Amino acid sequence: MKKPLGIMMLDTSFERPVGDVGNAGSWPFPVLYKRVSGASARKVVSGQDDDLLDAFVAAGEELVAEGAFALTTSCGFLALRQSQLSARLTVPVATSSLLQISSISAMLPKGKTVGVITYDRASLTERHFQEVGVHEVPPIAGLPSGGAFRGLIEGGMQYDEEALADELAMTVEDLLQHHCNVGALVFECTNLPPFSSRMSRRFGLPVFDILTLGKWLHSSQPGA
Repeated sequence: MKKPLGIMMLDTSFERPVGDVGNAGSWPFPVLYKRVSGASARKVVSGQDDDLLDAFVAAGEELVAEGAFALTTSCGFLALRQSQLSARLTVPVATSSLLQISSISAMLPKGKTVGVITYDRASLTERHFQEVGVHEVPPIAGLPSGGAFRGLIEGGMQYDEEALADELAMTVEDLLQHHCNVGALVFECTNLPPFSSRMSRRFGLPVFDILTLGKWLHSSQPGA
């Protein structure tokens, strides 16, 4: 039997439906979770989480001790910690869906590029991309600062599926209006995958997210 995927979770408490990284039903194989105390969404997104590095390492090693074959996280902004975490942990670590950008870019037709949808455009920097091996910042669109996703994740609002879907669709549409050469989408935010299929159908583009990354990572281990 294959070993589970370990997921290092931020310290949050909002609703996570099937499709979200934090719902075990999102995965077609066993997963293990470990929450990192004090790792709020805002602290990690803003890059002010240097003091939590040891806590993430400890959580990762606990997951390995419990049987995890490889590790991922519940926030794409942890891309900023990719080299630090992979250097200190004892199994493969994929911190962010952004790790997929280089491979996707290599597969796209000539003239097409990857577009990124992120939770917070202002906080997603060149350093995040450099950490995952992307040396040219791709087209990016961010969810609105006063919108439904921010209200859910940081504001304690209830989960409103249609409001979230509409907000994401408007964000994707804005990206495509400004960058007509986008040939595939990567969702940085790990709370967007419940809408990945819907957005792919609506805009006619392949969508990659933390679930596509995690499934690929899990598939790399030998079977029973």
